[in-house]
Amino acid sequence: MRSAMAPVLVMALLAGGCDRQSPPAAQGNVGAGNTADDVPPPAPDEVAAPSAAAPKAGSFDATHKGEAAPDFAFRDPAGKDVTLADYRGKPVLLNLWATWCAPCIKEMPSLDALAAREGAKLQVIALAQDLDPSKVAPFWAKGGYKAIRPSLDPKIAFSTGLGANLPTTILYDSRGKEVWRVSGAVDWTGAEAAKALAVAT
Repeated sequence: MRSAMAPVLVMALLAGGCDRQSPPAAQGNVGAGNTADDVPPPAPDEVAAPSAAAPKAGSFDATHKGEAAPDFAFRDPAGKDVTLADYRGKPVLLNLWATWCAPCIKEMPSLDALAAREGAKLQVIALAQDLDPSKVAPFWAKGGYKAIRPSLDPKIAFSTGLGANLPTTILYDSRGKEVWRVSGAVDWTGAEAAKALAVAT
């Protein structure tokens, strides 16, 4: 009996592996004795609208273009409570990061280089999403970043309120309206980033 069952188990495992690579089959009301051809097509009101594909990590996403910057309070590098409204008048590049986030650490040197290059034309805010703000200053000192200083969001209001993974970087125009956002590490000194930032006004 065991020898007869072994081929069946192997075939089931192989079929399961193939299913991971192929699109899922329609399941509907197919059951014992029924085939997919026996199942009536769904009524028009049962058909879900196609969902937009999630943007690929590292791609610039303009689906939130024109949305107002959130009014969450955070602490600027001087320890003052501010909101993004306090930065209106010049474009803002808001980078949500954390000391425990490997992709955040990877992109931080290029973000610092961007801030040094752009100077006063672009306000770069590195907003830490660490529940323990005491970890941020030692991390920053160790990294040796010069052009930007970290701001703090100990309530992690931005990443939770915006439903953002880390790192996420959002460009706001001088009126506080979103231009685009990008999730994942970016080379901020590269050509693709320069092209995306050229629209900052």
